[in-house]
Amino acid sequence: MKYFFGTFLAALFLLPASDISKNDLPKVMSIREQMETVNGVTKMRLDELLPRVMREADFDMWLLISNEDNYDPVFKTMIPYDSWCPITQVLVFYDRGPEKGVERLNVSRTNMRGLHDNAWDARAWDLEKKESQWDALARIIRERDPKRIGINTSDVIWAADGLTASLKEKLVASVGSTYAARLESAEELSTLWLETLLDEEIDLQAAGTAISHALIADTYSNKVITPGVTTTDDLRYHYWQRLRDLGLHKAFLPSFSIRGRDPEVEKKYGRSENIIRRGDLLHCDVGVVYLRYNTDTQEWAYVLRRGEKDVPETFKKIMAEGNRLQDIFRNEFKTGLTGNQILANILATAKSEGISRPKVYSHSLGYYLHEPGPLVGLPWEQVDTGGRGEVKLVPNSIFTVELSVTMPVPEWNDKELRMGLEQAIAYTEGGVYYQDGRQTEFHIVR
Repeated sequence: MKYFFGTFLAALFLLPASDISKNDLPKVMSIREQMETVNGVTKMRLDELLPRVMREADFDMWLLISNEDNYDPVFKTMIPYDSWCPITQVLVFYDRGPEKGVERLNVSRTNMRGLHDNAWDARAWDLEKKESQWDALARIIRERDPKRIGINTSDVIWAADGLTASLKEKLVASVGSTYAARLESAEELSTLWLETLLDEEIDLQAAGTAISHALIADTYSNKVITPGVTTTDDLRYHYWQRLRDLGLHKAFLPSFSIRGRDPEVEKKYGRSENIIRRGDLLHCDVGVVYLRYNTDTQEWAYVLRRGEKDVPETFKKIMAEGNRLQDIFRNEFKTGLTGNQILANILATAKSEGISRPKVYSHSLGYYLHEPGPLVGLPWEQVDTGGRGEVKLVPNSIFTVELSVTMPVPEWNDKELRMGLEQAIAYTEGGVYYQDGRQTEFHIVR
């Protein structure tokens, strides 16, 4: 069943990068197909991944409690795609051991469509006032007598901090002092759950990356750009509109900008002008949300001058330097290392190999844009990023290879160009590979 599911998705919904022309887009699933796919893979995660991460973090019970329209970040990844979650939401997971497995109990009014078993009769409470939602939760806990109860509170990982202060107060009051004393932060458990993806999910996230790559190529084309007329705002709204036309959402506000310009052109038109001119270097930072997974990509384009047939060699050399740093980055990913250790190793190797002013500021990618896996540097911090940098790398997780190099441009009187690149990689037991490839050549605007 699992093999069929993965093969079915790969055959129907994924197109290799080589099959995507500059103005074509990969297939985007219909809403119904997206719902069926998300619900199917969510059930697989709950069946296969949940017991493993609960045992690894050593919790026999995990509580997810949130309010309507203010969902716990973990809760959002455990519910059906086609669900409506009214009023207070409570999920209880209880590990009965390897043979019996993990109970998945729904203590709310939500139809979980078979992902979780109903454990509270809301209708009986409405009509007869026999057992409230909080009374039902307290009963479930007493009956199972867990030793360690995980709750989503954290001052380091925001995605593991979904329990509000008022809901925690209600929880403590409902379960009593004995079980309140057993409540512990589930930061590690939440991190493992959100960071670790199934093989099928890595393929699904790659589909989103392919869509974003194709949208970037479309935006960086002469169909969209007329030098001397088109602005970077035009590019932003073109990308954003095409995304919405596909029924998809942005992961963050799309950014298109002029990152490099001949000093003479800049002198003529000004530093702050956003009209795209010939000889300009264009940069984008964009992301898509597809099937609950986020993408995050930065790519570059060059606008040919009149008479030019290719990108100047200086700019090719700078991109090649960035690609060298990407190669070093990939080679330093090893299970069990923290983000701070990975950062130190990347920079040490880069400096020993003479990379020009390397800087690394990478993050995990998946259900959320910047959480919850190890943080590997920040633009303003290249040594120690604190608690987020102490999270350890685990297999089957996705990261951005986000970094930059800085080099002088002789044609610009040695004015420096900082080239930031960003592509998604999957880190697996079988190796590290790009999700739909990486940029090694400029998009060219003629």
